[in-house]
Amino acid sequence: MSSQRKTSTKRPPRSGAQRMLALDAARGLAIIGMIAVNTGPRGDDELLEMIYRVPYGRASLLFVLLGGIGVSLMTRRSREQHAPLPWVSLLWRCVLLLLGGLALQELAHDVSVILQIYALLILFSLPLLRVSGGLLLLTTGISALLGPVIWIAVQTQTDGRFDRDPVSASGPPWEIFTGIVLTGPYPLIVWAAPFVLGLWLGRLELTDSRISTRLIIWGAAAAVAARLLSALLVAAFGEPTTHMAWERLFSAVAHSQMPLWLIGGTGSAVFVLGLCLKIHAWSHPMVSPLIFLGQLALTAYVGHLLILAFVVRPGPDTLVQGMIASTWTVAALMAFAWLWRKRFSRGPLEVLLRAPRLSRRPR
Repeated sequence: MSSQRKTSTKRPPRSGAQRMLALDAARGLAIIGMIAVNTGPRGDDELLEMIYRVPYGRASLLFVLLGGIGVSLMTRRSREQHAPLPWVSLLWRCVLLLLGGLALQELAHDVSVILQIYALLILFSLPLLRVSGGLLLLTTGISALLGPVIWIAVQTQTDGRFDRDPVSASGPPWEIFTGIVLTGPYPLIVWAAPFVLGLWLGRLELTDSRISTRLIIWGAAAAVAARLLSALLVAAFGEPTTHMAWERLFSAVAHSQMPLWLIGGTGSAVFVLGLCLKIHAWSHPMVSPLIFLGQLALTAYVGHLLILAFVVRPGPDTLVQGMIASTWTVAALMAFAWLWRKRFSRGPLEVLLRAPRLSRRPR
């Protein structure tokens, strides 16, 4: 009997648990990528820095893609068993992330906070949580192809008056809304594409090795094809001269809000997700810091903004300084996540994502 118990404790985690560990690992990688990009430095074209900044325009897309998968998994019971949607929990997350993101944008970290768009993407997704998979893919395509066209059209009609400034609490409500939906650094009309694709991916049997193989193949194909097509179109029609030039649609430059960047960057995110799902060693203690970082993603994201605002800025000035600052920031957040998870099941900010229950008074 005792030998059977010892053997059972060494069994690999069940497929559902393995999938969650893979998603946690991918989320941890997204956090590390955003830390590296947000820490900087920026603007240098040296080869080493270009390699260091590979996550630029990709880590945030991976983060949003995983957000869509998370919402899809969160509402699976409502979709498959026709149970009521967790409206209170979803709306609570929207309000919490929106207000928190607006407040965090006021800090001097020189980062465009992503939490505001994350909040409105959850709100935007509510009518889509029970629609067919085909309609989700159609919505993804509309956002990826028409969103950038609308973005440029608004630039043209307004003579480029909006400059993609981050959305903060100091602005009036109308500017906050239009900034998140259209004119900010993460316009919803464009960024809905990776989030809704995540809603669709969350419906797949991600524990199936054939699915992870397809994600790797199709993700890599999309990433490479988008870059090659952009290079060919730019060579044929020239580089766009302004944000209002329609040739901008050919660009694959990170955060250009253009279709080829969006397709290529989202393809990279799908590729990373497929790789994480393919790996079955996430339960090993050696990788637990990465897993715990992904499980405390909101806490880690907010933590890195505080570190940037109060410790790192106004630097770094060189690539070496940036790499050192990024490394110790990641190490500090991993250590905190590891220590916290040894005692608590949820992160300090992750606990807040749970909507408070209003208990009824006994009669």
